[in-house]
Amino acid sequence: MNRATLLLPILVLAIAGALSAIFIVDEREKALVLQFGQIKAVREEPGLYFKLPIIQEVVRYDDRILGLDVDPLEITPLDDRRLVVDAFARYRIADVRRFRQAVGASGVTLAENRIDTILRAQTREVLGSVTSSEILSADRAALAASIRDASRFEANSLGVEIIDVRLKRTDLPEQNLDATFARMRAEREREAADEVARGNEAAQRVRAQADRTKVELVSDSQRQAEIIRGEADAERNAIFAQAYGADPEFFDFYRSLAAYRQSLLEGNSTMVMAPDSEFFDYLKSAERK
Repeated sequence: MNRATLLLPILVLAIAGALSAIFIVDEREKALVLQFGQIKAVREEPGLYFKLPIIQEVVRYDDRILGLDVDPLEITPLDDRRLVVDAFARYRIADVRRFRQAVGASGVTLAENRIDTILRAQTREVLGSVTSSEILSADRAALAASIRDASRFEANSLGVEIIDVRLKRTDLPEQNLDATFARMRAEREREAADEVARGNEAAQRVRAQADRTKVELVSDSQRQAEIIRGEADAERNAIFAQAYGADPEFFDFYRSLAAYRQSLLEGNSTMVMAPDSEFFDYLKSAERK
């Protein structure tokens, strides 16, 4: 009975020791086997593994792609137009041995602080070498790729692979917004004034051309009218001369009747002339007889 009582604790300890010597690596993680802080084994493939109980311990790291939001930072592009940039990165622990050697027991927390520092430095360097227009244009994807490539080399010393970097937000600092909007408004107003001035200038040219064309058309029409009128007068005079040559007496009679019609119109009731004037020759019918 006493013997059984002594064997039971030993058996329990043996089972506990055997169980503590077994560990499982999930497909979503990688593991390090440490002995007094020193790396004894790296387990990257999922499965069942063994370690020395009590002496050795297992440290697990996430093998999935992790995300990191970079705190907003102010940058100064080439055109000195300050911008606030907000970015995020995707990374994974590529080499757990190097990762452990670089960050020690602090793990992911220290690693992300160092990655944040690397990304902020590379963001300032890359975006500081271009203008704000390029940052705000469709080229921002290429700039993000440049930040990613530049950060990869430094992050590699941590055993970390930078998979992707994206720029989420690129805005002006709050204190610069009003001044920037005022400048943009002034620029748009200046452009509008230039457009209006060019429009007025074009309208003036069109109006002047139209006035010139009008004057030329009126002058040409008047010239042609004078020519036609002169030709008509000449033809009329020729007809009168021909008629006068055919019958001078009848022509004198016709002209006298025309003069009577004009002089005896309504309102022409008073005429002062000598009684023997030739004007009344055709009215003196008795004497002609």
